[in-house]
Amino acid sequence: MIILGCDGITLSFGERDVLDNVSFSVQEGDRVGVVGENGAGKTSLLRVITGEYDSKGSVYITKGKTVGMLSQTAVEQSDKTVYGELEDAYADLIAREEELEKMKARLDLTGSLGISLSESYLSDYTHKLETFQQDGGTHFRGKVRSYLSKLGFDESEFELPVTHLSGGQKTRLALGKLLLRPPDIMLLDEPTNHLDIQTLTWLEDMLPNLQTTLIVVSHDRYFLDKVATKILDIDNGKARLYDGNYSAYVQRKKTDREIQRRHYENQQREIARLEAFIEQQRRWNRERNIIAAESRQKAIDRMEKVEAPDKERRGIKIGFDAGLESGNDVLTVDGLSKRYGDNELFSDVSFLIKRGDFAFVTGKNGCGKSTLMKILRDKIPQSSGTYEFGYNVSIGYYDQENQELDDDNTVLDEIWNQYGQKTQTEIRSALGLFLFKGDDVMKKVSVLSGGEKARLTLAKLILRKNNVLLLDEPTNHLDIKSREALEDALSEYKGTLIAVSHDRYFINKLATRILDISAKPFLDYHGRYADYVKYVSGRTSAAEPAPERAGKEENKRRYEEEKLYRSNKRKLQSKIEREKAKCEKIEERLGQIDAEYKEFELDYKKLIELDAERETLETELMSLYETLDSDERELSDKYAD
Repeated sequence: MIILGCDGITLSFGERDVLDNVSFSVQEGDRVGVVGENGAGKTSLLRVITGEYDSKGSVYITKGKTVGMLSQTAVEQSDKTVYGELEDAYADLIAREEELEKMKARLDLTGSLGISLSESYLSDYTHKLETFQQDGGTHFRGKVRSYLSKLGFDESEFELPVTHLSGGQKTRLALGKLLLRPPDIMLLDEPTNHLDIQTLTWLEDMLPNLQTTLIVVSHDRYFLDKVATKILDIDNGKARLYDGNYSAYVQRKKTDREIQRRHYENQQREIARLEAFIEQQRRWNRERNIIAAESRQKAIDRMEKVEAPDKERRGIKIGFDAGLESGNDVLTVDGLSKRYGDNELFSDVSFLIKRGDFAFVTGKNGCGKSTLMKILRDKIPQSSGTYEFGYNVSIGYYDQENQELDDDNTVLDEIWNQYGQKTQTEIRSALGLFLFKGDDVMKKVSVLSGGEKARLTLAKLILRKNNVLLLDEPTNHLDIKSREALEDALSEYKGTLIAVSHDRYFINKLATRILDISAKPFLDYHGRYADYVKYVSGRTSAAEPAPERAGKEENKRRYEEEKLYRSNKRKLQSKIEREKAKCEKIEERLGQIDAEYKEFELDYKKLIELDAERETLETELMSLYETLDSDERELSDKYAD
């Protein structure tokens, strides 16, 4: 059953069109992930649905269904404690509990006085008590405490005033309040911000079990893979709904785009052929020629025109140059710890980073990941222990708070002040790679968005030739396309990487080591992130943190499965390449026929032969296209890696 529908939603801010005739429908129980570049209109769409923004078009919500949206402002002005704010989600149960207490107090009082109350009063009390218990009245407080813990609040923080919380903590509290009593349609805008990996995992496991319809805006691809059953792609103001999770959407969109391109080009060739035929028939100007020309023109007019695929927006272009090679031992850390008063963030952290390692620092919120990076960058002192960088190490540092940017500078000056030996043209070219064009380079740093500041910090970093990169949450504020560009660039980087990130898709693609500083004792895991997750969840032996401990039979089975999978994939890829080659050969011949039309424009018999050949080739080509489309869809569905 359709629970929500949007029809012809069009939204503009000034002269800028954000959403253009957006239409889609959501079935009850769907979990829709909304994706698109920064500024594409994702959050604006949620606000149109809630009625916060006026737009052209209409929003349909099934009668009687409730809508709730994650909002930090919902708790910002609260005068309650952390526990009290979350408990407020059960305000109705609390009111019923107070009523029951008053009724029981009256029963106790009249009983002690030997006075009997009416049967209707006793029946009413019994009924209210039973329904209160059935609605969770006896355990809602335990649920509140459980949710607070899952959202990363320590029990010592339960009685803190909400006004003392950070912005991230308030967002987590608002999320918990929404999840405790979920509406029929839940709208979440970047819910994974400010969550550590443990809390993210809990959220991913919980959301599919809620009896609610979910629409979530997120740049977290790992989260979308786990939670979403459909993806709403907003691109160039248009929107399209895809079945499946994020990975399935990426493959399907790529395939559909290629299919649309081929159909468009094939139709354009057919139109050009018909128009050439019409022009030729009109030149001959006999009655039968005019009739034939009019017939072909009607065929063109009747065609359902295929639109050309929209041009993809150009993403940022990144490439890190490691410069001179460092020594083999890049960083030695021995017994490092950090505490503030009685609060110990981490202790006894020891590891050795080798040249070429891609090490990711993980752990719960507040365990000191960013603090460790600042220590290694000499921004703050350690409490105990030592660290030492090796021979010929050159360090590039990305600060998630972008504190190394000067708000008073323009974008151009921010780069030029550091690289004064470069010309303005060179600086502008470098900034252009990060989508700063024209007058954008004259903007003050203070007015830039979070995403723009992130891109500017990366632009500064990329112009240096560092053989060691320290990156603290580099994907924050970046949209998916920019994250993918960063991943691709780092995949080609020849230096050493030490990074903090909550983006598990990002970690999974790059990590060769995981440094878990919240583990007791500290855990230095050599291997991929996916294997680390299995290890910490107890799927491999706790005696040795290495995936090689799997049994020989299990390894053999996996090897055979992988071998068959790769073999079938290669066969299908080869088949697709043969089909493409055959398509290209036919298309080449069709191009030659177009040229021959002009060469033999006065040879009526030859033109008839060319027409017959073209018709045969186009029939064969359309059949090939259908087979190719089917095979490419199979490749994207079954072999998405």
